[in-house]
Amino acid sequence: MTAPVEPGGPAAAAEPRFRLLTTVLRQWLFAGLLIWVPLAATLLVIRFLIGLLDTSLLLVPESLRPNFPGFGALLSVGLVLGTGALAANFLGSRMLGWAEDLLFRIPLVRTLYGGVKKLAETLFSRDSTAFKRVVLIEWPRPGLWTIGFQTGDPVQVVREAAGRPLIPVFVPTTPNPTGGFIMQVPAEDLRFLDIPVEEGMRYIISLGVVAPGGGPLPGATNPSR
Repeated sequence: MTAPVEPGGPAAAAEPRFRLLTTVLRQWLFAGLLIWVPLAATLLVIRFLIGLLDTSLLLVPESLRPNFPGFGALLSVGLVLGTGALAANFLGSRMLGWAEDLLFRIPLVRTLYGGVKKLAETLFSRDSTAFKRVVLIEWPRPGLWTIGFQTGDPVQVVREAAGRPLIPVFVPTTPNPTGGFIMQVPAEDLRFLDIPVEEGMRYIISLGVVAPGGGPLPGATNPSR
């Protein structure tokens, strides 16, 4: 017969050390993820943008392309600035107007180009109210509130159909804010938040973990404790 294992044997003594080791490894893992995940995501976005800007090299003959990284990005910035300078003078604006008239005569191109142009005018206009106000909307049912963004001023055709002005609001999904819902909401049903759009978007992307202002949510404790 084998002797019974005493409660204070080597196995019992090793269990606290194993728990301590797993706790330390878990802390190191999460600390490392907090450093590398945001860094990797930032590098991926920067790499995507540089690769997108490098497509302007297709405008340069292959024999004349300089062999150093980043030239495509510099070329793209130069093209944007040059086009803007051209559009700022009278002759250049007339030439661009003629080119746009030609594009608007092509059925499919007219739809795509016209929609993107209207979006760009709305986003980059100094007087635009697009995505400049963060709102709180009671959705998807009464008693539940979510973050949204005012996308512009009330639309005239919607005002005429509804009989009163309605504010267009975009309610994004999380953590991917490129998808969501467009709603026409009465102003009295909205709560306008005095926070920048960047903080509201950061709150959505972070799944509600990063509160507006960068600090923790006040009183956000575990109700079960």
